[in-house]
Amino acid sequence: MRQFGWFCVLLALLLGACARTSDEDAIRAAIERGAQGLQARDAGALGDLVSADFIGNDEIDRAQLANYLRGHFVVARTIEVRIGSIDIEIKGDRATARFDAFVSDSSGRWIPDRATTLQFTTGWRRSGGEWLCNNAQWSNDGQ
Repeated sequence: MRQFGWFCVLLALLLGACARTSDEDAIRAAIERGAQGLQARDAGALGDLVSADFIGNDEIDRAQLANYLRGHFVVARTIEVRIGSIDIEIKGDRATARFDAFVSDSSGRWIPDRATTLQFTTGWRRSGGEWLCNNAQWSNDGQ
């Protein structure tokens, strides 16, 4: 009976290992964590999802992105972010994720009309078993 108990424990561990999160699910979860970080006004949470060599619109780097967000968090009491469907293409240790994000800002200073939809194209790289965003381009309502 004791051996059966150890067998069950071993089987549970093996099944747990087989049930790892897929790469697409891991990237989707990272994007959702980023949205939650923005809503919580936590630039660090978003910073944890981007690589050290991150580059975005207008050559903005990781540190500049964090500073940009912190500046907006000072004036925006609330920020809402809703992520639309996410289209992901994976090629080895690289991936591209495209999605729309509805963003609203209570201050009206970050988003002049207080709400907009942004279109994102993001590049991801697997690093040490996790996916990090290493580049992002975004535009406002297809502009």
